[in-house]
Amino acid sequence: MASRTHQFHATAFEENFSLRQLASLFPGARLGGHELFVPIEPDGGIYVYRFGAVVAHDVARDRREAVLEEIRAAIPKLTAKAISEDYTVVEDPAFQTGIVGGTLHVDRFNPPRASIVARTMAQSTAMEYYEQIVDDLFARTSALVERLERRGTVALNTRPLHRFIGEAVTTRTEVITVLHLLDKPEATWDDAAMDRIYEDLRAEFDLADRYATLESKLRSVQEALELVLGVARDRRLVLLEVAIGVLILIELIVSLVPLIPR
Repeated sequence: MASRTHQFHATAFEENFSLRQLASLFPGARLGGHELFVPIEPDGGIYVYRFGAVVAHDVARDRREAVLEEIRAAIPKLTAKAISEDYTVVEDPAFQTGIVGGTLHVDRFNPPRASIVARTMAQSTAMEYYEQIVDDLFARTSALVERLERRGTVALNTRPLHRFIGEAVTTRTEVITVLHLLDKPEATWDDAAMDRIYEDLRAEFDLADRYATLESKLRSVQEALELVLGVARDRRLVLLEVAIGVLILIELIVSLVPLIPR
């Protein structure tokens, strides 16, 4: 059999998907534990993941765009901004499984192996989206810390700080949920070649190091925000104590006024 090239295209959106809602749009779609699979003739398909990632395998661009438009129509609030990523797999019976020059080569390519590539791409694309969010959080946190270093204090109005902390906590939860959602596929347990494909792809997309970097930045953001919030609370407590002291002094003066000789 001659070699064949398989094309994958991944798109990640900001919003999460309801797979059951989207399943009703595509007759013949298969709903799994982690994704919705839409078969596309002749032998391609589209994988839809609940965390907002869509991966097309051997699907023409116009057909892929048509499916994305159907998803956008079903989810009106879906943002126009999206992150895309492409990847190529070469199927060649004469070649041993491995990655050469950034391209995965396999001796044979079947649906379970295609799902592994799609799943890894979905994680990678989602991670790229979260990397942008975390970088923004990291920059905003650095600005707060620089202000604290420069002025030695923070603003009295802590409501924006509380909203920012809520945003950071929500982002951290989403990152951990998404990147831990897709554990090693069961198909890799009984197929050594598939297990090797999975590990090679994770290394190719540098998922482990990228995740470690994200966790480190999120931890730094959390620690810095705890410091800033602690300073803000201390300042408000000091002001409260000063206000109480002033009130006590005023009450004392008022009580002594009648005793002053006229």
